[in-house]
Amino acid sequence: MSDLFSKSIHSIRQITANESDAKGFYRFLLNERVTEEKIKDNMLDNCIASCKDRYVVCIQDTTEINLINHRRRIQKDNYIGTTNAKNERGLGFMVHPSLVLDALTLYPYGYADIKIWNRPQEFRSKHQRQYDKLPIEEKESYKWIEVSKKTQANLRDVVPGMIIVQDREGDIYEQFAVIPDDKTDLLIRARTNRTLADGKKLFDCLSDAEVAGSYAINIPVKKERKSRTAQIEIRYKPIEILKTSSSSKNAPKSIPLYLIEAKEVSYNNSDKICWRLLTTIPITNIEFAKLCIEWYSCRWTIEEVFRTLKKEGYNIEASELEHPLSIRKMTLMIMEVIIKLFLMRLAYAEPEVDVDADSCFTQDEQEFLEHQIVKLEGKTEKQKNPYKAKDLKRYVWVIARLGGWKGYESKRHHGITTLWIGLKNFKQSYEGWQIHRDVSTR
Repeated sequence: MSDLFSKSIHSIRQITANESDAKGFYRFLLNERVTEEKIKDNMLDNCIASCKDRYVVCIQDTTEINLINHRRRIQKDNYIGTTNAKNERGLGFMVHPSLVLDALTLYPYGYADIKIWNRPQEFRSKHQRQYDKLPIEEKESYKWIEVSKKTQANLRDVVPGMIIVQDREGDIYEQFAVIPDDKTDLLIRARTNRTLADGKKLFDCLSDAEVAGSYAINIPVKKERKSRTAQIEIRYKPIEILKTSSSSKNAPKSIPLYLIEAKEVSYNNSDKICWRLLTTIPITNIEFAKLCIEWYSCRWTIEEVFRTLKKEGYNIEASELEHPLSIRKMTLMIMEVIIKLFLMRLAYAEPEVDVDADSCFTQDEQEFLEHQIVKLEGKTEKQKNPYKAKDLKRYVWVIARLGGWKGYESKRHHGITTLWIGLKNFKQSYEGWQIHRDVSTR
């Protein structure tokens, strides 16, 4: 785990120092006693120890690990199957985590649960499987409810309350019926334009409502999108959604919820912002509504986990491992390591959040980083490291500089990718420093 963090690569050959270490790593991943469940249990233990007595936000989403480029080499066993790769039928498995953040500071605590599974290797369409006739428990979409239930069970005795955040795929009637309790609320983006108990349509029921509040956000440039300042209007109201013919027979006939709408005005392009959020949280004022919008916007955090796991980071889909189960175990280990990357970024981006440097770096590594500070600091005050020793921010500054950041606080803060690159460069320099120190003292 330490080497995965500090070297920031998936390749066991590049992580390990010699043939013996490499064999040990391969055998660890192949060992039948090292199960996915035991790795996940360890991840859960770390999460529980960190988030005790904290109000938390639990974010869910799904990603697929597509190994189609290795189809001639990888073993076709019960741990791999078809995926939804673009323009072709993929080969791999699915990962659906419940990422836990502090509701106030967004401090990352880890994972309350991770569902990892694969479809059959023989592709069958929804029509062939008669998907619409299956009970909710047999549908793949049940993953949202299943992981929500496990998140509840794992954190119920640890935290005073939790908010489960999901994208539109989580807009499932049965979930609103079975998940909320005295410690658990749901916050899910609406997917379906349902008919409400009062006869109105969900997407239209706020069209005549007064604006409760507004705010402006900066939209950064992205590919063909130009940067802009978006003006957002907020509306909200209590609603009651109805059971449909496709809902489970034992589901209640109706469920009371609150609807929040965050809609961009004076802009009509296809990328116009319009979030309609369904929640069990009683929205009694504009501050609660804004807080829910902020919590939902935290979904980008889990997207960054997936990007760092795949193309923009560890590139697990390029793994040289031949056994799908080994790749699945490695995926889980890398996901745990990514939490440290998030800790580093949060520590730097939020000055009021204090994180001890020992959470990411050993004493020996901190000594080396102190030498790097002397080398990397510029002549002006703006190019100096402004943080004290033992503060993780002090060493994140170094890692970011090694990743290409220029050190100017007035510029945009470095992201996860910059820190990931910086860690790779840090490990190479650190090993050279260790060799020089050991040789020079003989």
